[in-house]
Amino acid sequence: MEIILSKQCESLTGSLGRGFGYHIQRRKKGFFAKRNAKGVVPPDGHWKFILACADLAQSKLHVTDIKVTNRELFDALREANLTSPAFLNWNNVETCNADDIINFKNKYNL
Repeated sequence: MEIILSKQCESLTGSLGRGFGYHIQRRKKGFFAKRNAKGVVPPDGHWKFILACADLAQSKLHVTDIKVTNRELFDALREANLTSPAFLNWNNVETCNADDIINFKNKYNL
């Protein structure tokens, strides 16, 4: 997942909170979510991290948007045991943004 920062924010790295098992890492082409190599990652940690980043993007303060591939989204849902055949046809694009994630969460009451 790519995290797109606002113009006022030059850098954002590290943890968004405890219990996700993911953090934000700077790479050459931007900022991305990274699974923690050490420690425990709860089954729903990936999904909750995606939601936290989408919620953060809604404020447009530090993060303006996120880009999550449908594959990563469905992997996160599968890890959290939240899969359903209905999810497969909800979106016809390969990448979701923060608004898509929030709409998806609300549509399926996740």
